Formats: sequence, C-alpha cells, structure tokens
Amino acid sequence: MPDAALAAFMAQCQERLERAFDSWLPPARTHPATLHEAIRYTVMGGGKRIRPTLVYAGGQSVGVDRQLLDRPACAIELIHAYSLIHDDLPAMDDDDLRRGKPSCHRAFDEATAILAGDALQSLAFQVLSNGNDDSISEATRLRMIHTLALASGSRGMAGGQAID
Repeated sequence: MPDAALAAFMAQCQERLERAFDSWLPPARTHPATLHEAIRYTVMGGGKRIRPTLVYAGGQSVGVDRQLLDRPACAIELIHAYSLIHDDLPAMDDDDLRRGKPSCHRAFDEATAILAGDALQSLAFQVLSNGNDDSISEATRLRMIHTLALASGSRGMAGGQAID
C-alpha cells in the first residue's frame, strides 16, 4: 500500500474511532466528572491508533464489514490506553509525559489515574459485550471477550509488565 493510501486508510480509521469513542465514553462533565475528564483526556489525547488500525485492516482483508470492526477496534485501544495510564504511574515506569502532554497521574492525580485505567479496562469489555444489535453473534462476542482477557491478563500484557 503506497504511503498516501496508508495515510488515508489510517485517517479513516481514526475518524471512525473518534466517533465511536465519543459515543461510548462518558461525557466529561458527568459525575464523577474528574474521573470522566481523566478518561477522555487519555483516550482522546491523540496517538497513532496503530492497534485499532490493524483490527480494521485485518478484518477488511477477510471481508468483514468495517462497521462490525468498530467494537473490537475500540476495545483494543481502550485496553491500550488503560495500560499506558498504569505504565506511567510512579509504581511502574514513573513517566511524567505521554504523547508530549502530562501523563494522566500528572494531569490529575495518582488515584484518579488508577481509577481511569480501571474504568477503561472495564469499558473495553463492556464495548465488546454490549448486545444492542444483532450484527455480532453472542458466540463471536464471547470469543472476542475471551481473547481480549487472555491477551491483557497475566499471560499477556499484565504479565509482560510484571517482567518489565
């Protein structure tokens, strides 16, 4: 894929994600506002969105409708955002900056950052499990949830962080 085509594809994926996030993330001013502001600060704070773009690319390469890929793409990015919040904490890597901005625990506080990460992890599973439509079967939802749990748990991402 030429560079221009890749850039256009990535931009389309990012636009889809931004719309999905805007509908799934709690409004910033909704109680508890500080927690919701921290969640939005982290998720809507930019980034290349490589992981969800790979979800879209992989799904489309086997003929899956892009609309059906919104949930898994969003869930992957929410898990990634949660992991970055926790990774930046003083007890882990103690990073003050993320993507050129104060990391979540610096922009808010450590407790809010922990809760924001926890809430993002929960939201990722909520996005996958939400049965508001029949476009994704329950069996497929369950497989996606299982796969995400394995990949982000002690034998996956959390285990990698423990080794780090």
